[in-house]
Amino acid sequence: MSASARNITAWVLQGLLGLAFIASGVKKFADLPGTLGMFTSIGLPGIVAYLVAGGEVLGGIGLLVPLFTRAAAMGLMIIMAGAVVMHATKIPGGMANGVPALVLLIGLGVIVWLRRPVQATA
Repeated sequence: MSASARNITAWVLQGLLGLAFIASGVKKFADLPGTLGMFTSIGLPGIVAYLVAGGEVLGGIGLLVPLFTRAAAMGLMIIMAGAVVMHATKIPGGMANGVPALVLLIGLGVIVWLRRPVQATA
């Protein structure tokens, strides 16, 4: 893949996933009582709801800032790995409802891969 194709692909993914995570985090904050109820119903302390919502908003912003892209993607991968595990083990509906979390996890992995440091070739 050429450097320009890699860059365009990465920016498109970063934009889409960045907006998706910002929207998801804002939605969690907007319905905080519902979010807290959902997190506590699956056995997680309420503080985790705040951490996840804040992490999604900040991580989504970080995906759009070149200096923070890889770190933001890796941090969001931790959140999404947790979401996949929760869907597979505790959330009603199982992995059928966890497919979006899995897709986001894979997309973040692609961003990390596309934004890896590349050695210049002579």
